[in-house]
Amino acid sequence: MLQEFSKLSFFHVKSRAAIFVLLVSLPFAIVLHGFSAQEPTPPAAQEPTVPAATAPSKDASATKSEPPAQPIPYSHKKHLAFGLKCQQCHINPEPGDRMTFPATSKCMACHATIAKDKPSIQKLAEFAKSNQPIPWVRVYVVSSWVYWNHRSHLEAKMTCEMCHGPVEEMKVMTKVSNVTTMAGCIDCHRKNDASTGCRYCHTDK
Repeated sequence: MLQEFSKLSFFHVKSRAAIFVLLVSLPFAIVLHGFSAQEPTPPAAQEPTVPAATAPSKDASATKSEPPAQPIPYSHKKHLAFGLKCQQCHINPEPGDRMTFPATSKCMACHATIAKDKPSIQKLAEFAKSNQPIPWVRVYVVSSWVYWNHRSHLEAKMTCEMCHGPVEEMKVMTKVSNVTTMAGCIDCHRKNDASTGCRYCHTDK
């Protein structure tokens, strides 16, 4: 009888221990199952990759643009072939910021007899007769907020060709450089060891 009671007690203890272990481990099993059943977190959306800025090519500043329509056709190539120099027609008066266009009277000094029957020369003669300047359309235009002086560049031994290209080969004056842009100015200043400070170009001298 005592042996049977001992076996029964042992069975009860063992059963209670098993139930205890089961009750303790069950919450952990539920939690672990919950984690494993979750959907995998999708990777965070990545920002689109912006390509790095492409460095301008060496000849980017020499990209040609369409020349503007002028009131009278003019060929630098033809006129410079006669030995004319830039400064003979483009005078640099005070304060030296601009190279001016020649007066119509200067043009007529030759064209009073040369090619006077051409329609373009007759139109030139009309401008001269009424004492009106030819309304040339500028090919290179410097922004109004930029300080620019032709004379200071000429005194620094810069030549016309450095900015305006081979004008002596042009039948029509065409923009061949980006010298009127900020990038063009800074690039040229760096190549010629000139200042690139903001106040150097954006403040009157």
